[in-house]
Amino acid sequence: MCGVFGAFLPCKESDQNNSDAAKMAYFGLYALQHRGQESAGIASSNGQNITVYKDLGLVSQVFNESVLSSLPGYISVGHARYSTTGAVKWENAQPTLGDTIFGTIALTHNGNLVNSDELRLEIQNRYGQVMSGELANGNTTDTALITTLLQGNKIKAELDAKIGTLFDQALGILPLLKGAFSLVFMDEKKLYAARDPQGIRPLVLGKFGVNGFVVASENSALEIVGAEFIREILPGELIQIDENGVQSTFFAQARPAGCIFEYVYLARPDAYVSGHSVHAARIEMGKQLAREHPVDADLVIPVPESGNPAAVGYAQESQIPFAQGLTKNSYVGRTFIQPTDHLRKVGIRLKLNPLRDVIEGKRLIVVDDSIVRGNTQRALVAMLKDSGAKEVHVRISSAPVKFPCYYGIDFASSEELLANKLDIEGMREDIGATTLGFISQDGMISATRVEPNQLCTACFSGKYPVEVKSKGKFQLEHC
Repeated sequence: MCGVFGAFLPCKESDQNNSDAAKMAYFGLYALQHRGQESAGIASSNGQNITVYKDLGLVSQVFNESVLSSLPGYISVGHARYSTTGAVKWENAQPTLGDTIFGTIALTHNGNLVNSDELRLEIQNRYGQVMSGELANGNTTDTALITTLLQGNKIKAELDAKIGTLFDQALGILPLLKGAFSLVFMDEKKLYAARDPQGIRPLVLGKFGVNGFVVASENSALEIVGAEFIREILPGELIQIDENGVQSTFFAQARPAGCIFEYVYLARPDAYVSGHSVHAARIEMGKQLAREHPVDADLVIPVPESGNPAAVGYAQESQIPFAQGLTKNSYVGRTFIQPTDHLRKVGIRLKLNPLRDVIEGKRLIVVDDSIVRGNTQRALVAMLKDSGAKEVHVRISSAPVKFPCYYGIDFASSEELLANKLDIEGMREDIGATTLGFISQDGMISATRVEPNQLCTACFSGKYPVEVKSKGKFQLEHC
């Protein structure tokens, strides 16, 4: 996951030390908080210097008015982290920094590379060393590898007559990266963005005012800062934004394979991915789920918030009344993206509470978006039964998650996946449900309205669009 954001706000020279770009990044990251809760950071430039502030915690915990005022500039990049490579520690917070012949680079990354080992060797072969820059300072993420490759060897570059620009450097480096990467980065005077050839993670471009531009993981972040959606950054595309506008080129041929889990869970309901409404897709998944797995019951209730649209769709299609049978503590984060199994379990108990007067004595259809480890469903079914539910029929608006994701979702271990260990009946017994039904993979794909050959379904099908060569969240911790 992760949320990335960038802003270029041209202004008069006398205004270049204001903090408008940093404040815009703050609000953009607020809209993207659902994509990462572990750390947050913003870098800004006034045309001469880049200033960075980052820390562990939510966007609202890391930043306040005083901090934002200390980030002068009309260019910014921001990041909300969800770790898939590297531990949760301050050194791994983003943006990352690099000192280059072109100036300073500040970089943010959403995704996960699958050839990190190869990239470490590439750094050593190109520059004669591995431990430099962010890597030398204890950063153990694939983002640090990207930053190191982009910054290059400053001494060697100074001796090279063909120095070029950071844009040229990126065109040479980006084809080396394999896996999922939506990048937003900057130097002192320009903003850049790039997306992997498969377009696995989303990235969009917006217009702000007359000559301003914004880049973000989702269109919802554009809307919250008052920017107008222009288009998606295309798979395999690199863009540069400066006072002359947007310059675009392609570093690789597009082979679209967008993550279907964005439609199932990751993206905000108000997001559009590949031109299609996430909310509409989730409603349709619920309707298709009702067609495939009908059951006689009294109420359809969602697991809030991610199960809400599919539950509405199920209720509409089945003609069974919809009700809110669970109340959610809005101050507890998404339990799926907590970094440890223990914290997930604690988060579930804090997050959801049953409404006894709604569910007591009722036959319930409980709609959720997915079953990954099964923790939520076990706790939930038990709570509902303890509160007097007569029957608990669990319906899931995605297919069974059977395979690890190596492209930016933190369930990379096969042993963690309930559907990889048990069949449907075994899963039903494990979570304690009366019945259990999953939407078919074909039904799930059809609901997105995206061509099947333009979606990554690896976690459901085992068909990986990019060969995986490096595995493991902590693969760079002890290198």
